Amino acid sequence: MLTREDLEQRETAALAPYACRAREGRGRKHPESEHPYRTSYQRDRDRIIHSTAFRRLEYKTQVFVNHEGDHYRTRLTHSLEAAQIGRTIARALGLNEDLVEAVILAHDLGHGPFGHAGQDALHALMRQHGGFEHNLQTLRIIDLLETRYQAFPGLNLTFEVREGILKHLFQYSRQIQKGLSEFGHSSSPSLEAQVANIADEIAYDSHDLDDGFRSGLLSDEVLKGIPLWRRVTQGGHVKKTKGPDKTFISSAVRRLIDLQVTNLLTASAKRIRAFRIRTPQDVRRMKSPLIGFSRELVKEKVLLKKGLWEHLYMHYRVARMSEKGKRVIRGLFNVYLKDRDQIPPQNRKRENQDGLHRIICDYIAGMTDRFALDEYRRLFDPFEKV
Repeated sequence: MLTREDLEQRETAALAPYACRAREGRGRKHPESEHPYRTSYQRDRDRIIHSTAFRRLEYKTQVFVNHEGDHYRTRLTHSLEAAQIGRTIARALGLNEDLVEAVILAHDLGHGPFGHAGQDALHALMRQHGGFEHNLQTLRIIDLLETRYQAFPGLNLTFEVREGILKHLFQYSRQIQKGLSEFGHSSSPSLEAQVANIADEIAYDSHDLDDGFRSGLLSDEVLKGIPLWRRVTQGGHVKKTKGPDKTFISSAVRRLIDLQVTNLLTASAKRIRAFRIRTPQDVRRMKSPLIGFSRELVKEKVLLKKGLWEHLYMHYRVARMSEKGKRVIRGLFNVYLKDRDQIPPQNRKRENQDGLHRIICDYIAGMTDRFALDEYRRLFDPFEKV
């Protein structure tokens, strides 16, 4: 049987010298004995998967609200797909796959209902009370709000996973920095955190395209003016057929992911060599990310994102649902603010420490799309049972 020590020795032997190793980590806020046959990052990954917040991602919006169709991505399926891309990148670069996977699986835990529209609504409501940002909310969930252990609040994850969750965007605002000096704002995050950020981007760009086609809001005709789309659909790489064809979009998206990952690996390995990166400390001294695409692909991806924004995210059907989600969140927030007794008692436990606005924000951010819509009906429909 392989012990934790055996697995840690495997990391030492197999990983690149600039990778994070579990045995060299900075540990947890609340001391715990090590597990006999799992490394600390493997243990973190498992804690995330078993958390209540992770299960809720099944019914939280990626682009399309859950009730609009069973085949669209949710925050949960997006996180799983991004984690697989992240593991592929980490493996090819000799990085710690377990750390990358843990960061990616946790990175969306703080998202509220109704996607980015929900985040915008909560931030507006909390503007005078500390604001709302989903990475900070994720940290709040794993440090405080999950209640699974008797010895400590939250999940008590390792420093490297917590840092990766906060810093997976690399550049973060002064608001996010406030009160979080433990993460060293002047330093670059680990390569594993940088991989998590890019894998997230590859997943949502590619799979939003897929969902856009499935919904009928996107088409090859609409996207043919985008250079990156032409690269993956022309030149005999993907066969076009007349009329709707699921294999066409699936093949195009698969090629798009492969093209991005291959470019990323080549460009990132080149930077690592050019800057003579030998240790994790070398990584932290860098002022810009080492993990990233070539300049040419970055330019192409800007045009792809612009096309997605114009033809998908700003489509009137998506905009209608986004605005509906904002109205639901504003309505719930104002009801709870006027009468705190509308909030379940177990969700008011931290009111003395954090204030009424923050516990309302926590409660709403933890809702799934489905629960938020049901709660709205319970509070505003006089014929709905409470």
